[in-house]
Amino acid sequence: MGLIQFCPSCGDKAFSVKNEKHWRCQNCGFQYFHNMASAVAGIIVFGDEILLTKRKFEPGKGMLDLPGGFVDYGESLEQAMARECEEELGVAQLDWQYLFSFPNQYLYAEVLYHTQDAFFLAEVANKPLVLARDDVAEALWVKKQQLDFSRIAFESVKRGLKAWLESQG
Repeated sequence: MGLIQFCPSCGDKAFSVKNEKHWRCQNCGFQYFHNMASAVAGIIVFGDEILLTKRKFEPGKGMLDLPGGFVDYGESLEQAMARECEEELGVAQLDWQYLFSFPNQYLYAEVLYHTQDAFFLAEVANKPLVLARDDVAEALWVKKQQLDFSRIAFESVKRGLKAWLESQG
């Protein structure tokens, strides 16, 4: 992340990279750690179909994704999953079940964010009415056997979907 050139505390140009996630000002001693961010992704299943979203914005604009996003301060993973699903699809009150997590990289505005993506599952008996909102351009139901992994935006989502499919037998 070479965008930070001056110390945020004293403004000196002596702000340098100690390692890939740690910067330190040689002038005033200020330190910045660019730590991993938490994110969530939800696999919503109805019969043999999975709900995918088409991304409205970069990174991955036009590519497929799962509903989800970054965890807000003071929020649990479960709360973040419920909030993101409501914000992006207008769907609330799903019974989310934690599955697993995978690391990911998310390049946004020339800043590389390392994330830990937690995956959840919600199996529904009735197809919910979904509305593409927030950063979702479109919501689509796709048959499990017709998933095109080349159209999935993020490696962690590919890994998560593949792991979930493998667990189905």
